[in-house]
Amino acid sequence: MEDNSNLKKIQEAIDSLPDNFSILEEKIDVNLQMEYFDYTKDKRNNQKIKDFTAAEMQLNDRAVEVDTKKHLLVQLAGHDQVEAFRVIERFHKKAKGRLRKWAVLALQESRMILQSSLLGEQQVFISTGLGGKGQNIRYFIALMKKDAQTPFSETQTRIIETEFSFFLNKSDGELESIRFEGEFALGSFLFPLKKNLQNIFRSFIEECNQYGDFLHEDVIITNVKTLSVEEVRKFLRQHSNETE
Repeated sequence: MEDNSNLKKIQEAIDSLPDNFSILEEKIDVNLQMEYFDYTKDKRNNQKIKDFTAAEMQLNDRAVEVDTKKHLLVQLAGHDQVEAFRVIERFHKKAKGRLRKWAVLALQESRMILQSSLLGEQQVFISTGLGGKGQNIRYFIALMKKDAQTPFSETQTRIIETEFSFFLNKSDGELESIRFEGEFALGSFLFPLKKNLQNIFRSFIEECNQYGDFLHEDVIITNVKTLSVEEVRKFLRQHSNETE
């Protein structure tokens, strides 16, 4: 439910991106991503590692603290050498938990720096909480029934699924999943970063509402995280209070 001015600013930023951008495909919590970027700003992590073999041994040593391994991965990612990339790559394949997610971020940064060095041009890396696929961003969406007192009917759910898939496919997007809970339709979809997301939803909702005017014009779309029904309701209450 972004206002039009915010959407316009976002679209302008997207339109200015070069063609050679890459998108982090894996879903990684935004807070963890911010923590990783804070580590990259730490001067201690700007020191170059001279012994890659020793660094790899430390990464694989269970006695070494997790925080030390985080620093090592960030230091390795800052190198423009293939050997540093391979160390991160091997560790990533067997890492677990939050450290595996950390290794994903390090691997992506290392790949970007290596490509920039080899190709002689700056690479653009885009990361969101829900990740993506190719040059498509993954989004979570919550659609709402106008009559919040009754759930979507079987016919209405069929219309939403059919029309949503149709409009997404027309724009090289993809509907990954959709489920219906009471007056809400919650889904996950992929959509090209450089295409206008606002236009497709205006057309999609207009088309659905030709069959009974049952779908609310407002939608919730985010690429930060998947929301539960309770979180959607909380967001709607907060938004309602802010606009009163």
